[in-house]
Amino acid sequence: MSVPTSVGKVVMAGALGAVSIVLILTPLGMIPWFAGASLTTMHVPAIVGAVLGGPWVGAVTGGIFGVAALVRASVAPNGPVDPFFVNPLVSVLPRLAFPLVAWLAFRAFRGKAAAAAAAVAGAVGSLAHSFLVLGALCLLGALPPAAAAGVFVANGPVEAAAAAVLTAAVVSAWKGVAGARGRSRLADEEGE
Repeated sequence: MSVPTSVGKVVMAGALGAVSIVLILTPLGMIPWFAGASLTTMHVPAIVGAVLGGPWVGAVTGGIFGVAALVRASVAPNGPVDPFFVNPLVSVLPRLAFPLVAWLAFRAFRGKAAAAAAAVAGAVGSLAHSFLVLGALCLLGALPPAAAAGVFVANGPVEAAAAAVLTAAVVSAWKGVAGARGRSRLADEEGE
């Protein structure tokens, strides 16, 4: 079963947005990493939304993720840069933009195996997410560029690898379930 209708895309965006909120509110969204840093998985639902539902679903899911991050930073900050996430330029704007990058990467590779194209979209989308959020933090003076570069180098590749694996797995599972019910297509194959 594909998601060709507007109603289907709204449902997909809402469901993936709900997964993003769960990831933000639980430890599942931040995997502990060395030196007190954490690896983010909260952005993966927006990448999956962009791959399966197109740029609109990705942006809506990313927007839900961004607003949830803003609310969490406002209500329960837990890190030194969290006060900066109250600013929508840090918490929301990058989360609206990075799914478009993931969708473009998927479109560029969609003629290949869907799982491989999804993995590329996961990795590229994750790197774009890190770059945009860290860039916004630098522009607002929350992080010096050298510190942001250090975080990007330390976390970016590992987060990208995790996002590639998770995105490919979810897309493959979706296609398997959809294929069992009938013809399966990704939104991008419909010419969006």
